[in-house]
Amino acid sequence: MDILLACFLQVILVQVNPGEAFTIQRDDGQIQCITGPAQVPMMSPNGSVPQIYVPPGYVQQIIEENGVRRVLVLPQTEFHPGGHSPLHHPPPPPPHAHLQAFIPHPHIMHPHPHLYSGMAGGTGDMNPQYISQYHPAHTTIYSEQGQFTHTHTHTHTLLLYQMVQAMCNCLQGVPSEPVSFTTLSCEPDRPSPPRKASGTKSSLVLQWKAPCDNGSKIQNYILQWDEGKGTDAFEQCYYGPQKQYRLTKLSTASRYYFRLAAKNDMGVSEFSEVVHIMTSCSVPAPPLSPELIQSGVTWLCVRWHRPAGSPKEDEISYVLEMEEEGSGYGFQASYDGDELSHTVRNLHRSTTYRFRVIAYNAEGKSIPSGVSEFTTAPDRPGCPCRLAVKGKPHPTSFRLTWDPPKDNGGSDVTKYVAELSEGLSGMFQLSFWCVYSGSAMECVCDDLSPGCSYQARVHCISAGGESQVCLTEPLQVQTPPVPPGPCQPPRVVGKPKAREVQLRWAPPLVDGGSAVSLYSVEMFAPQVDEGWEVYQGSELDCTVGSLLPGRTYGFRLRAANKAGYGPFSERSEVTTGPGAPEACRPPHVTCKSPTCAVISWESPPCNGAAVSEYRLEWGAAEGSMQMCYTGAALSHEMRGLLPATNYFCRVQAVNVAGVGPFSDAVLCQTPCSVPAPVSKRDEDEDEEDEEARPLLYSPSTCLGLRWEAPCDHGSEITSYQIDLGERQPILTGPVTKYIIQNLQPDTTYRIRIQALNSLGAGPFSHTFKLKTKPLPPLPPRLECTASSHQTLRLKWGDGPAKAQPTDSLQYHLQMEDKNGRFISLYKGPCHTHKVQRLNESTSYVFRIQAFNEAGEGPFSTVYTFTTPLSPPAPLKAPRVERVDESCEVSWETLPPMKGDPVIYCLQSMQGNSEFKQIYKGSATSYQLPNLSSSTEYRFRVCAIRQCQDAPEIIGPYSSTVILLPPRVDTPGVSGATGSKAAEAQKPKRSLTDEQFSFLIIALLAVTSILIAVAIQYFVIE
Repeated sequence: MDILLACFLQVILVQVNPGEAFTIQRDDGQIQCITGPAQVPMMSPNGSVPQIYVPPGYVQQIIEENGVRRVLVLPQTEFHPGGHSPLHHPPPPPPHAHLQAFIPHPHIMHPHPHLYSGMAGGTGDMNPQYISQYHPAHTTIYSEQGQFTHTHTHTHTLLLYQMVQAMCNCLQGVPSEPVSFTTLSCEPDRPSPPRKASGTKSSLVLQWKAPCDNGSKIQNYILQWDEGKGTDAFEQCYYGPQKQYRLTKLSTASRYYFRLAAKNDMGVSEFSEVVHIMTSCSVPAPPLSPELIQSGVTWLCVRWHRPAGSPKEDEISYVLEMEEEGSGYGFQASYDGDELSHTVRNLHRSTTYRFRVIAYNAEGKSIPSGVSEFTTAPDRPGCPCRLAVKGKPHPTSFRLTWDPPKDNGGSDVTKYVAELSEGLSGMFQLSFWCVYSGSAMECVCDDLSPGCSYQARVHCISAGGESQVCLTEPLQVQTPPVPPGPCQPPRVVGKPKAREVQLRWAPPLVDGGSAVSLYSVEMFAPQVDEGWEVYQGSELDCTVGSLLPGRTYGFRLRAANKAGYGPFSERSEVTTGPGAPEACRPPHVTCKSPTCAVISWESPPCNGAAVSEYRLEWGAAEGSMQMCYTGAALSHEMRGLLPATNYFCRVQAVNVAGVGPFSDAVLCQTPCSVPAPVSKRDEDEDEEDEEARPLLYSPSTCLGLRWEAPCDHGSEITSYQIDLGERQPILTGPVTKYIIQNLQPDTTYRIRIQALNSLGAGPFSHTFKLKTKPLPPLPPRLECTASSHQTLRLKWGDGPAKAQPTDSLQYHLQMEDKNGRFISLYKGPCHTHKVQRLNESTSYVFRIQAFNEAGEGPFSTVYTFTTPLSPPAPLKAPRVERVDESCEVSWETLPPMKGDPVIYCLQSMQGNSEFKQIYKGSATSYQLPNLSSSTEYRFRVCAIRQCQDAPEIIGPYSSTVILLPPRVDTPGVSGATGSKAAEAQKPKRSLTDEQFSFLIIALLAVTSILIAVAIQYFVIE
């Protein structure tokens, strides 16, 4: 219980009225602003008064009644800045860091929404415009004593709420029910000092505002003054409820001190601060002429002095009038106030203005002062224009020229300043330096670097200042480059070789303002003063070849850019090392015979090392020579050569340093000789050649030879000699084929051939054997074994109809066409052939030929065979109809055949007897009477062609039609039998051609549809 009592905290709820705000400083240093209406709970753990900051217009009072302290924050009736200080200063802040403080403000301020939470009963009567912004806050005052009272008074009595809440360690109890009470009334607040409403030289009108009445209406005001004596003794000059008072019969330009107090039923307030007020003076004297403090381009700062003899208490104001030169508007007021200086702005540059000052007070205006003339300063000039290069830039200088600025700022330009910067604009910050300063409008920029880019700019200076250099773009000038400076002598890279040297060098130290694009290297041969160029390029090294071993060469170098070549460097000496021998002179060739030649050569310069061997190459073509000799001798003999043939040879020398180059190739030709042997032969068996031969040439009695012409060895072949062994040799001309005639059939001959030219006969070719063919067979006899109106079957010779695989004898059958030419019908070993697709009653001419491996025999004499006439076409089965004891037989009609009429033959058969002709004629129907009722009849019909020059040709019979005898039975049975007989009597009709074609088309369509459905179902899906 003691612990709970020790942890009790006293909570005071402060009611914040609408239109007011409390700012609370929390223990963490943050400021919270609570706007009314709101209830702010404040707690005090030790009973100390929280630190309260009183703003201007408020006073704070601490009152202790019956051991309870009250803090009163009282707003004044009217607030003037700096008018008073509070009656009682607040106590110093307590030493506890967790105590809160608050500052009331008479302005509407909105709190942060997330810092406060509402309390019940706080917003019941709020205006909607405050509801959207209202977030009440709770501020707690901790107190270790039993009670703490804080009172805030306003024009209306403040309603306070008080709650008590217990706290122990970190636990908090439930606050008690709030208790409301109303503060007591008191005397009015301290009023503000009175102020002067108006006045003259002998009167003053004072006014004041009502202070806070603190719950009791103000009844009278007490105004006191010192009567102009300047002492601290005050006398009452007014007592009443009015808020202003007029004092008369005062002294001119005198000082009077006043103070004010308010009175209500509770007592008299404190007097206000003492204020002094002066009566007006007479019209001031004219001031002196205004003076110029400072001038600018568009402004003038002017000052003046207070009129002489005017009292310090006189409130004097001034009117500054200005007239622009040449405007014609006269003086115009530019300032009206109590200051003694003024800056007139928005003026024109370099323009003269006239000024005068008029002083005035409550009594009137003085005479204008004397006129002063002041001139505005000139403005800075514009940038010079048309900056350009005059003439052509030189490598180290160029001349700049420019025009004066279009706007000089109101004063003449006194100096031009030209500046240069090296480099291009936009890449980095340019650094300019001055190259000229003077009044001329051109200058020479010298001591420049060739091939460099410069940025030039010019600005000018006048009485108004210096023009801005950043407003114009600098002029870019490029100085032309010059040829580069001399290079260092080239140096050797590595060890010098026998025939080449690798040189390297560095770029020149001075490039002349342009990148070096080319280097030129010159070489000086030993004991030669004139050099020649061996390299030209952009690289920093090169390889110089084609040098002689063991020689000393001189080299010098020069660089070039787009301006040209620079000077040569100093000469450097380089000595090459030993090398391979030089090239030999062309060798000498001597032909000893058509197949033998001797090659000799001389020793070349050895280049510091003795020749150890020679290498000889020999070949029939210059590009395909092969090594044929290696040794130290200076000659070599070549054997096995071809006569009348061109050969090439060359030689090279070798020493310890390497292999020398080959000598020039030498062409030599061996002497001519007899032809070479014939190397190839062919037996001429081409059909084309046989056709070209005369008819007396027989393949069985002659041999055709063909061979290739051998090499003539430099002398043209004049003839060939064919040796047949026992027979006399045959001598031909310069041909490569020949036909040997008058030979025996089926005989073998041994043949060889040799060529001859002007130098003699060449060797014979190899012996080869050729055999003549046997005699060809004679043609067989041709005969026709069978014929029809469209075919002929032909037969020839004796033998089986089908050929045997071993038969060597074959036949060639031909037939004559309409043009009289024979065309081939058959070629093969068979003895028969059927010729088809012939026309009726037509004669055809044939011939035949036999051939075997011996050749083709002669054709036979021609044979003529004729096809017979064609018979009529077969008829369809006749139609039979019974009429009582007779029947009518009808059949189809055939058209005439090539002009020959067609008749018909109808045959009938009764029972099992033979067919008998019952009608022959051209009609297509016949009626047979007197039929037997118990006999079965059969009918058939055929067509007969009646030829003009030949006997009749009977066509095939039609199918048989049966006519059954009628049956005599009971009526029911006879009726059925009659119907069956009628059905039996009806002939079975065959389908016509049109019906049969339609049936085939329908079947094909159905089959195609079924196949498409199957493909769609099984393949695609």
